[in-house]
Amino acid sequence: MFKCHICSSEESRIEYVTEIFKIDGKFHLVENILATVCSRCGEEIFSREATESIRSMLHGKPEPIKSISVDVFSYQPESKVA
Repeated sequence: MFKCHICSSEESRIEYVTEIFKIDGKFHLVENILATVCSRCGEEIFSREATESIRSMLHGKPEPIKSISVDVFSYQPESKVA
């Protein structure tokens, strides 16, 4: 039975998701990962098999199917005025 470790909800759905992983300072986007998604908070949980497969893929030799350009922003909160 599912129980979300973030919000404790017991309701979930199965769907394909996209996740970004940062390894050694480099970002890798992985599409179409089958995940259990919490219906309340949206937390994504991957099976042990999916996690191992992704780890092997990202640390192995497979070539990516495509490359994309990503805009990067740095969040700078406004200074509080005393």
